[in-house]
Amino acid sequence: MTTPELTSNVLTVRDVSVSFATRSILSNVNFSVEAGEFTGLIGTNGSGKTTLIRVVLGLLSPSSGEVDLFGQPRERVTASVGYVPQRLELDPEMPVRARDLISLGLDGQRYGFVRGSRKRSDLIEEMLVAVGAEQFADRRVGTLSGGEQKRILIAHALISRPRLIVLDEPLANLDPGSTQEIVALLHRMATSQNVAVLLSSHEMNPLISVMDRVVYIAYGRVASGTTEQIVRTDVLSDLYGHHVDVVNIHGRTLVIPGAVDDDGLRDHPPLVLE
Repeated sequence: MTTPELTSNVLTVRDVSVSFATRSILSNVNFSVEAGEFTGLIGTNGSGKTTLIRVVLGLLSPSSGEVDLFGQPRERVTASVGYVPQRLELDPEMPVRARDLISLGLDGQRYGFVRGSRKRSDLIEEMLVAVGAEQFADRRVGTLSGGEQKRILIAHALISRPRLIVLDEPLANLDPGSTQEIVALLHRMATSQNVAVLLSSHEMNPLISVMDRVVYIAYGRVASGTTEQIVRTDVLSDLYGHHVDVVNIHGRTLVIPGAVDDDGLRDHPPLVLE
């Protein structure tokens, strides 16, 4: 196992392309993520966000390009990355408590029975407090609400003290209150523990106040920078390959990416960003 060097640069994606047969999924993607930085990976469903996440995690080899973690090639690094998947089906009858699922985050590199210890128990309790899950720590994970399950999955990903946590659509199907709580939790973890957060979402609105950087993906291409640098008509028009309107209405921003047809209709609905 390679121990990552201490560097402020956590993730670098350089000229990454992914193709399946004759279909191009990602094309010449470039961006970087720094320690303690909250980065939103934004794009509509089917834009290539999950494919890009799989490349970052080493689950998929790019057709070309490179991914570096902590200044080293991705394939040499096997630790210091936490992951929260988009979906995890949990049977309500599965006899696994919330605290049990969190503890499994300590055992990813181990085999066989793991004996309990005071240090281990204290660490689990620390993570329960960190994500605000003390009240449902002993309930079966399959009986928890969507927001409660996300808290437990985040704790599971963070308990091994990763330097990068990758989350695939963690805000999907959450009510507005739970969404705000999860975003605030992740932002607090990023700033207090210097963890780099890479979070994919089809909606930017809940992330505006906490994002340090946006990685905007459209048709497999990426533009990266601050929100002010990227969410602009000229930048997004270049990214989409045709004119895109960025409109501010009553303090909110609409990105309207669809081309107009003969009837004056657009082929994509507006995307509310803030």
